[in-house]
Amino acid sequence: MRIGLGLPVSGVWATPESMRHVATRADELGFDSLWTFQRLLHPVDQDWGAAYHAVHDPLTSLAYVAGLTSRIRLGVAVVMAPYYAPIVLAKALTTIDILSDGRLDVGLGLGWSEQEFAAVGVPMERRGARAEDFVACLRTIWTADPVEFHGEFYDVPLSRVNPKPVQRPHPPLLMGGSAPAALRRIGRLADGWVSSSRTDLTSIGESIDVVRSSALEAGRDPSGLRVVVRGVVRLTDEPTFGDSRIPLQGTASQIRGDIEALEEQGVTEVFLDLNWDETTVGADDEGAALANAERVLTGLAPQR
Repeated sequence: MRIGLGLPVSGVWATPESMRHVATRADELGFDSLWTFQRLLHPVDQDWGAAYHAVHDPLTSLAYVAGLTSRIRLGVAVVMAPYYAPIVLAKALTTIDILSDGRLDVGLGLGWSEQEFAAVGVPMERRGARAEDFVACLRTIWTADPVEFHGEFYDVPLSRVNPKPVQRPHPPLLMGGSAPAALRRIGRLADGWVSSSRTDLTSIGESIDVVRSSALEAGRDPSGLRVVVRGVVRLTDEPTFGDSRIPLQGTASQIRGDIEALEEQGVTEVFLDLNWDETTVGADDEGAALANAERVLTGLAPQR
């Protein structure tokens, strides 16, 4: 089981200093990965939660910490594919993979916000078909030389597209989604699944079975697929009990037990994300948020 952390990209603690501190400490303490997420805007007439009120760009944030770290992997969970042309996203991701010396993990999502689709000028309809075309185009850009792609939604004329990523044939391509159709698509196309912050971790094994069954039907080896969980973590001094207890919220011992239970359900990686902890993103000041982050860093560091 790999253990990662969410990079400070949301709220009061999302400063260069906090990113630097969390990234370097996680690298030193043996965490396996750092993760960002994407949110372009927040509607004034809705409340999506504190995590979405003020969010930095996920790729720029990864590029920043790539130069501050040497070992830890860097992932985005997830960037919305429809918001980009594949050639534009491929160039940005390739640059991060090179800057990090091949440490990038790419999570792609389909998007769910009507407001964001309106802001980028892309229709929400047929997101699934668009995603399949996007993945095919992205892989062609990364692996072909010269590149030529003509799909239903995207085109790349016969061209040289260089440099190529450090990782071959390309950085791991993970996908998000929770609907059965999305899970089946992941099994057919992706190198793994990234769960959302709303996923019920007590029954995640059922969704993992859908992904792996789809991979098997597509003639792929399901055992090679990664299952990455965004862990909405809350570390407490006193244990929490009862049927209403939420996994990954409690003492360090309880959280480690939760991680073991997730592994038994088929999860391969968990990253502990304080961007969804309102006591962190909504802290009175950056110092209080960092103090909480330090408790998680030291209390839940991998024990190997």
